[in-house]
Amino acid sequence: MTISTRGATRVPAVLVLEDGRIFRGRAYGAVGETFGEAVFSTGMTGYQETLTDPSYHRQVVVMTAPHVGNTGVNDEDAESARIWVSGYVVRDPARVPSSWRSRRTLDEELAAQGVVGISGVDTRALTRHLRERGAMRVGIFSGNALPDEGTMLAEVRQAPEMTGADLSAEVATTETYVVPAQGEKKFTVAAVDLGIKGMTPYRMAERGIEVHVLPATASVEEVYAVNPDGVFFSNGPGDPATADHPVALMRAVLERGTPLFGICFGNQILGRALGFGTYKLKYGHRGINQPVQDRTTGKVEVTAHNHGFAVDAPLDTVSDTPFGRAEVSHVCLNDNVVEGLQLLDKPAFSVQYHPEAAAGPHDAAYLFDRFVSLMEGQRA
Repeated sequence: MTISTRGATRVPAVLVLEDGRIFRGRAYGAVGETFGEAVFSTGMTGYQETLTDPSYHRQVVVMTAPHVGNTGVNDEDAESARIWVSGYVVRDPARVPSSWRSRRTLDEELAAQGVVGISGVDTRALTRHLRERGAMRVGIFSGNALPDEGTMLAEVRQAPEMTGADLSAEVATTETYVVPAQGEKKFTVAAVDLGIKGMTPYRMAERGIEVHVLPATASVEEVYAVNPDGVFFSNGPGDPATADHPVALMRAVLERGTPLFGICFGNQILGRALGFGTYKLKYGHRGINQPVQDRTTGKVEVTAHNHGFAVDAPLDTVSDTPFGRAEVSHVCLNDNVVEGLQLLDKPAFSVQYHPEAAAGPHDAAYLFDRFVSLMEGQRA
């Protein structure tokens, strides 16, 4: 439970990691307590898109950029209808937003949506700690009557872990909705919502695609009821090892040979559908400045990431799968993590990052064109 208050910047706050490390600061946003997985994001801009990304469900986000809130909050850039992060950690919050698009301060928005945050924290030291020890459970406590350190640590250690968490149905739509094509309609796509960002169907609509966004629990019959030219599996939160229904659904799509595109969680679902395993990264990839090489072209892209799990697939060999040959198409140049898969005998591919470019960069926009090409080839 959280309580929004005015003057929260004067209220003491404490951040407690599950290994016992403690950081003290001031309340930012709502006052109360919250729990989640502590992760850090290296993006210097786009905090509004980060906050409203459903993939951050049940995560406490530490911003590595020291100054956050400069442009306030507007009514256009949200990627969903609400903030999904369970907590927010910044070093130096902006005192006054300086953008003509701003409608309110970030502090006000966090408080209005009941998101407990903390400011005045040495986020550089906190980030280094998470890089060395790995992502872990965390609690933020704020208010004038804080529990003792032992009580706070015990509560953090009782919070659920991200490993084994099945979260996509908690953030996905419960009813199918349609994003119409812009201009002439060329294709119909069934998009399985595992935590989709608003910009993703918009990018497809720009290319003449009518997008039917379906719940994460959609059946194969519901997917094909819209007569799709292609099927899309979105980003989303949680452990892909728990996503048995999306995996079964994707296998049914692969059996029919319908053009298929997946991003982020969708990439992990494709990995599992092909028979590969997944694993939890030590501290994950989060930010809008991650270098990835497209091995099909040799080009390097600067890309937007938000994932704590990855696909365990061989980097340098073609693998035989139940659906034909598959290979790793993209790789992260920081740590050689698999960042994309493609089938060589069926029209299906995926990437681990976010090509919809919200809040940037735009290097990977070509992937939507690649999806269009697959659908054009299938129609021909």
